[in-house]
Amino acid sequence: MPSHLPPGSAPTGSTPTGSTPTGDRTSGPEGTSASTVGLTGGTTADGATVGTVPPGPAEQPPAGRRRVVPPARGHGGISVLDALKDPRRLRIEVLAGLVVALALIPEAIAFSIIAGVDPRLGLFASFTMAVTISFLGGRPAMISAATGATALVVAPLVREEGVQYLFAAVVLAGVVQVVLGVSGVARLMRFIPRSVMVGFVNALAILIFLSQVPQLVDVPWAVYPMVAVGIAVIVLLPRLTTAVPSPLVAIVALTGFVVLARVAVPDVGDQGELPRDLPSLLLPDVPFSLETLQVVAPYALGVAVVGLLESLMTAKLVDDVTDTGSSKTREAWGQGGANIVTGFFGGLGGCAMIGQTMINVKSSGARTRISTFLAGVFLLLLVVVLGDVVAVIPMAALVAVMVMVSVGTFDWHSVRPSTLRRMPRSETLVMLATVAVTVATDNLAYGVVVGVLVAMTLFARRVAHLTEVSEVPTDEPGTRVYAVTGQLFFASSNDLVHQFDYAGDPGRVVIDLSGANVWDASTVATLDAVETKYAAHGTTVSIVGLDEHSAARRDRLSGHLGAGH
Repeated sequence: MPSHLPPGSAPTGSTPTGSTPTGDRTSGPEGTSASTVGLTGGTTADGATVGTVPPGPAEQPPAGRRRVVPPARGHGGISVLDALKDPRRLRIEVLAGLVVALALIPEAIAFSIIAGVDPRLGLFASFTMAVTISFLGGRPAMISAATGATALVVAPLVREEGVQYLFAAVVLAGVVQVVLGVSGVARLMRFIPRSVMVGFVNALAILIFLSQVPQLVDVPWAVYPMVAVGIAVIVLLPRLTTAVPSPLVAIVALTGFVVLARVAVPDVGDQGELPRDLPSLLLPDVPFSLETLQVVAPYALGVAVVGLLESLMTAKLVDDVTDTGSSKTREAWGQGGANIVTGFFGGLGGCAMIGQTMINVKSSGARTRISTFLAGVFLLLLVVVLGDVVAVIPMAALVAVMVMVSVGTFDWHSVRPSTLRRMPRSETLVMLATVAVTVATDNLAYGVVVGVLVAMTLFARRVAHLTEVSEVPTDEPGTRVYAVTGQLFFASSNDLVHQFDYAGDPGRVVIDLSGANVWDASTVATLDAVETKYAAHGTTVSIVGLDEHSAARRDRLSGHLGAGH
């Protein structure tokens, strides 16, 4: 399977030497696309204007070219209106929503059990999250519902305080997500390296598969051939026709077989009681006091952070799979709005569900908000109106669907021997750390955080070794000139103070930093220490060649850091 992650921008066609490319794709804000244009200026096909903002001195374009100003956050893909006008596309969206709704039911029940609440809370949360995010979210076709990550966070709160405190925590988590969303937290996604994304995807695939293992242990023998038949249908049917999603065909076929043959196998009804009534609006029955806030705030913060991280990572993954952009900022506050609605309707709370999103986007081919909205509507109709029918769906059918989702989600290219030999060891280590922590903790958020920290550490270590100090020949008598090159920050500048011959140098020393950049207070403190050591030997030091930003940073901090810095 090809990687979910884009290899980077690349020209769409060849360009003769000396001519100006007119079709190169570049990445705009948060994954949107903009097209570079030729020399004549004007407006590109996707709304970019040319030559309206003069570039700064450090970013002058090559001679003969004009700067492209990206359009204001446009997003590619199929709109809801386009889907409504196209019967074939509308059929895909409707059937995708139905398949996702069927897959959501056992998951929502299982997550409710993890959280220690009535299964109705998970099912109602899946309905309200999906319907609300279909209007508020920034990533079309992404599925949000009750999730295991949320359930794990709130389980202790339910045990200690009860479900009313759970509802309050979900509402507060939504408020926190809205605040984080409008404050621009989604921009932090740019600091997540590709190796972490690959590890995230692979860990997700492993977790999806492992979540199905309990359905294959201590079960009647008939379950195993049924799972095999379901997988065969999902794999082979698309080679004959794509008119109907193959997962839906597998579910219907296996359900029909079980009913007609009267085979006794675990079904959806065994997972928990399905609700018979609609969710109703409520206010959490908790004291509105500072003490209540102190109780629910830690759990609310956990739900907000974990939910945002999983949702934004999922949105980025869908961007790559569909080759379209999305607004991560809107998705962030949209998740908050969905959790607020869910809390007031007595739901468990949730975030984006990557497994169900992959069913919707990859397996079923959905691309619009229609599928997300219908997934929530179908879920409610299935459990409330057709609960008796849904209850007889064999779990083997849903296991087959989820196993194929895990196989399709895993980035097999990333673990090929040829890829591992070519990839730097540090990149592979980051990927493995992300996978290991995620699988060990059953929490995608922990894995991503550890992966980012490992990537930052390895990057700092690698960059630190790129700093060099060399002596430059000079004709000035009694003067020695040193040239420092590289990026100077806390990891690379600590050893800088030991690179000079304080006792053996002449009375005047020049340190040329024109090939270096000063990035932090640690480096300024190191330069101060170098000057102090030379002064102790009666040597005059001149530090020259600093760029504008480095000089401003040194002027502001030099002499004010103290010995402890």
